[in-house]
Amino acid sequence: MIEVRRSSERGHANHGWLNTYHTFSFDTYYDPQHVHFRHLRVINEDRVAPGQGFPTHPHRDMEIITYVLEGAIEHKDSMGTGSVIRPGEIQHMSAGTGVTHSEFNPSKSELLHLLQIWILPEIKGIRPSYDQKSTDLAKHPGELRLIASQTGADGAVKINQDTNLYASLLKSGQIVRHALPANRYAWLQVARGKVQFNGVELEAGDGAAVTAETSLEIQSPANSEILLFDLK
Repeated sequence: MIEVRRSSERGHANHGWLNTYHTFSFDTYYDPQHVHFRHLRVINEDRVAPGQGFPTHPHRDMEIITYVLEGAIEHKDSMGTGSVIRPGEIQHMSAGTGVTHSEFNPSKSELLHLLQIWILPEIKGIRPSYDQKSTDLAKHPGELRLIASQTGADGAVKINQDTNLYASLLKSGQIVRHALPANRYAWLQVARGKVQFNGVELEAGDGAAVTAETSLEIQSPANSEILLFDLK
């Protein structure tokens, strides 16, 4: 079964410096039908104006992933980490027992467009940690690349949950497939472009929850970028 969450159905707030869409309940947006899907708690699509961002704020007991689509984001945290994340990279932070951080668009002219993802941790109270890696998506178009997992296999960032996150850049006409075990679930998020997902048409900003399906096929009629979560 595939249940579609259309882009237009998401929560939305425009603060001037921040234009944000919430796939799941977040901040002042609450929808009891869309609080989370399995361990996937947040998918926020944010557009941040030049020179603007999120001042220092706390997190705890959450797996936080930042995926940049356009521009760059500058990160600083209480662990002493300072970095800039750009398209083609994935950033992961385990908030664990508690961490504070800030995130800003360092450009004076370019818009920052990103997805911020939160995953509920398998174990609470772990030591906070940070990781950032290249996804190498541009070198492997038309492939599903593992970019986050519990084991950190194949160069993925290591997260504290039984979730495999794949990403792909698809050119027009390309198809990728994924076998989903009978006891697993999936969520597909279309970051850019449009795809056909097991025959269902999805566009940028759309998401789809997958239950009781074992064979997933994603076909792109146009250049597209997708994220696929394989969930416990």
